[in-house]
Amino acid sequence: MKPLFSLDRVVADLAAPVHPADVHLRPGEKEGTWQEGERTVQVLSIPQTATLAQCLEPIRQALASGQLPTLALVDEAGMATGIVLPHRLLEAFVALAHNQSVLLSTLMDTMSEAITIVDSHNIVQYWNRAAETIYEIDRAQVLGTSLDEHFASESIRLLDALRQGTSVHRVYHIPRPDSHVLINAAPIRQGGQIIGAISIEQDITELVRLNEELAHTTAHLHNLQQEMSRFQAADDPFYAIKGHSASIQAAISSAKKVAQTDATVLIYGESGVGKELFAKAIHQASRRREKPFVAINCGAIPAALFESELFGYQGGAFTGAEKKGKPGKLELAHGGTLFLDEIGELPLELQVKLLRALQERQFYRVGGTEPITVNTRIIAATNRQLEQMVAEGRFREDLYYRLNVFSLEIPPLRARREDLPELVQIFIHEYSVAHEQAVPRIPSEVMQALFDYSWPGNIRQLRNVIERLSILQENGVISPEHLPSAIRMQSEPIAPATFASPVSGYTAPAAPLPASAAPLAPYPQRAGQTDKERVIAALERTYGNKKAAAALLGISRGTLYNKMKKYGLDGESFRWN
Repeated sequence: MKPLFSLDRVVADLAAPVHPADVHLRPGEKEGTWQEGERTVQVLSIPQTATLAQCLEPIRQALASGQLPTLALVDEAGMATGIVLPHRLLEAFVALAHNQSVLLSTLMDTMSEAITIVDSHNIVQYWNRAAETIYEIDRAQVLGTSLDEHFASESIRLLDALRQGTSVHRVYHIPRPDSHVLINAAPIRQGGQIIGAISIEQDITELVRLNEELAHTTAHLHNLQQEMSRFQAADDPFYAIKGHSASIQAAISSAKKVAQTDATVLIYGESGVGKELFAKAIHQASRRREKPFVAINCGAIPAALFESELFGYQGGAFTGAEKKGKPGKLELAHGGTLFLDEIGELPLELQVKLLRALQERQFYRVGGTEPITVNTRIIAATNRQLEQMVAEGRFREDLYYRLNVFSLEIPPLRARREDLPELVQIFIHEYSVAHEQAVPRIPSEVMQALFDYSWPGNIRQLRNVIERLSILQENGVISPEHLPSAIRMQSEPIAPATFASPVSGYTAPAAPLPASAAPLAPYPQRAGQTDKERVIAALERTYGNKKAAAALLGISRGTLYNKMKKYGLDGESFRWN
């Protein structure tokens, strides 16, 4: 007989051939007789295509009368095709039980997850090798004992499956102070009755430890940045946000106003526009500036760890030093500001817990029983359309309105192109210092290519491109071939919109803008500044790019050339020309 591992094996594999005339079965009845020589044997008719699983119930009923039945296999016409003797049936089930036991043991010891199986009385029946390693408890000490003898009852999630019949999937759990796992647990049902439960636990202790180290390092970095901000810009926390365009200045003005309150702020903006920079500046400009600024990226932390990251956990620590557990970000930000970046990435089940904590201003640590009350200001940020996510059921409406007390939209770089020259100058000087080299010259054609590009990655992408150019520059000059191919190959230059020149009264003809382009704001005139000084300043800000300088001045390029000739600037050499 072939090795038997499953009840799906057809029972015909166990049968011996029989002459149909020796088996007597009445139509429509399950029982009959088989004439074995001089002996008449009672038989139970079974379809020849039946599996062992399908035979279980008839066999169980026959066993109730006190004997293991002889099976007569019949075809579709009701004719007997084979006989399964009782000893063959018993041998098959014994072999099946033995093989399944070996298979189960091999499977469990092959898996890297800790597996525990208990019976209906919470007595451990299986405890695999990974469980021995993770919990440092030998199998011989656990098998046949109650799980309560080795773990506190309140920390055994398996009991929920056993007593309440509930299943859990990838739930963060701390069965012991020094153990962190993701647990899957489910009841084992026979019919409608729970006969046991199984848990599969993935050890993430090392992952949690590394995450804590990263969190501590990040918090330390934030503290250093906070101290630098206080030292460098005591008068203006928004000093780090560069640009003089109308759109960015409007965003800064709104941020300064809301910073004076404790209102919850929801910052909208594409990836790379500087949402965290605004959040830090709002904190530094608020009454909470002396308290912590704590940031958490809702999209970067695994969902299973987010709850403990936000609320902390109770009891124990990895080194054994922190016996009171680990405080969460919400607790660490008490009195200060909690920045929830990428809030749109938060799973729905965690949105409920966050909403409850925000509404009640108190929460429980994972595994804790005492409520913790906090006074924390919330600033959230997203690059997603939350209203659309609410309509699609992917973001809770009540949480959206709880966060959207004051919305602040940060413009993308393509909507503030007039800030490009200033940003380029800042970044090129920064990387020149970092690389210990002279500030390279940027020819006008390179500046024009940067000016025409749509910058989908915004300030972050611009910074990366400038660092690339700083590295690739040769002999103090950045060449067009040093630009990334996406910028070199773009073919839709920005077309100037209609700008009224305060100097000449000339209005540039309107031209259609490409979808990615945005109009430039006129270059502001400082008090007492002459027209010649304005022209020179615009040329310097645009690195000698005549088209960009004309746009900043609100005049045509032809008018700019006339002014340069008039003021004797046509032969002047600008350092970025």
